[in-house]
Amino acid sequence: MIPNQANNLLISTAKMTKNRIFNPIKYKNWKIISKEDLKLENTDRQLLDALQKDGRTTIGDLAERVSLSQSPCWRRVRHLEESGVIAGYHARLDRKLLGYGVLGFVHLAMHDHTPDMAAAFEREVVALPQVLACHNLSGRYDYQLEVVAQDLELFAEFVRGNIRGLPGVREISTSFSLKEVKRSIALPVQ
Repeated sequence: MIPNQANNLLISTAKMTKNRIFNPIKYKNWKIISKEDLKLENTDRQLLDALQKDGRTTIGDLAERVSLSQSPCWRRVRHLEESGVIAGYHARLDRKLLGYGVLGFVHLAMHDHTPDMAAAFEREVVALPQVLACHNLSGRYDYQLEVVAQDLELFAEFVRGNIRGLPGVREISTSFSLKEVKRSIALPVQ
């Protein structure tokens, strides 16, 4: 998404890339539409709800759920994909079975708040695979990172070796998840 256009979606009149990265040089025929221009009907919302629950659902099963034939159902799903409402399909992995026993939160306060410093920090944090999420916050801290590690020792090494050296970091505070009560990426679409 282009900065400062949070209320807009990018739409391509040509085929979109697999990872949905906007490249204005490569994709000259993209146009910007507002959220208000994207009208979702009840059927679209039902499709989104079903796909969030099971992204591997077949078009036949989806069509049956929303009382459409397969062709119109496929066209609606394709439109939702091309408009960017459906940003991708993902497998949900069990972090503990993959050996990541620690889920930690790292709160960061920055030295300065210039756009260049924020861009440098964000560019580097995005490249760290142990960081599952990064949020720019209001309040005492500027950023919150959600980080996985195999154990506490490796978490501490990661924070000292990687997070402390990120551009602009002034203060670090960490906390750990004792119990994950809810984890969802499903958005309410009703």
